[in-house]
Amino acid sequence: MKISREVKTAVLVIAGIAFCIYLFTYLKGEELFTSTNTYYTEFDYNSLSMASPVTVKGNKIGKIKNIQYDFESGKTKVEFKVTPDLKFSKNSIVRLYQDGLMGGNGLAIIDANDGEIAKDGDFIKSEIKPGMISSLEKNFSGISDDLGATLRSSDTLLTNLNALVNDESDHGLKQTIAELNSTLKTFKSLAFSANRLIQQNDEKIAAMLSNFETSSQELTNLTKGLNEANLAQSIKNLDDTVLKFKQLASGLEAGEGSMGKLLKDEKLYDNLESATKELELLLLDIKLHPARYRRILSKKEIPYEEPTEAELNNN
Repeated sequence: MKISREVKTAVLVIAGIAFCIYLFTYLKGEELFTSTNTYYTEFDYNSLSMASPVTVKGNKIGKIKNIQYDFESGKTKVEFKVTPDLKFSKNSIVRLYQDGLMGGNGLAIIDANDGEIAKDGDFIKSEIKPGMISSLEKNFSGISDDLGATLRSSDTLLTNLNALVNDESDHGLKQTIAELNSTLKTFKSLAFSANRLIQQNDEKIAAMLSNFETSSQELTNLTKGLNEANLAQSIKNLDDTVLKFKQLASGLEAGEGSMGKLLKDEKLYDNLESATKELELLLLDIKLHPARYRRILSKKEIPYEEPTEAELNNN
């Protein structure tokens, strides 16, 4: 069968048109023979383009299909399509986020995971996540004010530091550095002197250390001897003795025993005081009237007479 030239030309034109359609679709990022699910959302303003991606956890799973302004509600209607392999909740959130530093934006599906699967053609709620550039724009005025204050403070600090360095007075930085340098030289000389002194007395220092070691050993031996002498038992015996003395003093204080009664019995004290007074008067009478007591040799009795106040004062 012979194919005419016209048929060949028509087939070639149709193939060219189909190839152009496929190439145009490919350049748009769409797959001609792959099915997709379409969903809808809306925003107060439009910052998307037809090339904006639709992602889940950072993975591209679709793109924008149509962007249209609704004159009645004043909102921007967005139609986007994703692969049917993606299963997410109808109560999920479509988040508008900044896709790069140059200001590109994209849509991210934040799955609610509540079990109610979204169907083709459903409306999904939306939200907007502020980007880094917009945040900087909002805070740039405050940052610029703070930066200006910081620069002014830095300029004042550098001016004061320059004045301090150029100050030639006794309080200037140069004078302080010179004095510090002199002090370091003095310490260096002192260190050399100390090193020379140590080198000259190396033998004496070694002997002193040896004597210290010997003293330490003797002290160790003394401590060991005290431990072997049962010092703890001696201290315990002394403690028991002190305790007994304490008990004895407590008994005397309570009036126990002869000594306790002697110390605590006031009547006995009064009797002893009275007897002492009478004995004193007897001795005084013997001294004043010795003849009175010679009745042992003589039968004549001499009566007792009270001593006068003058005799008492004289004796």
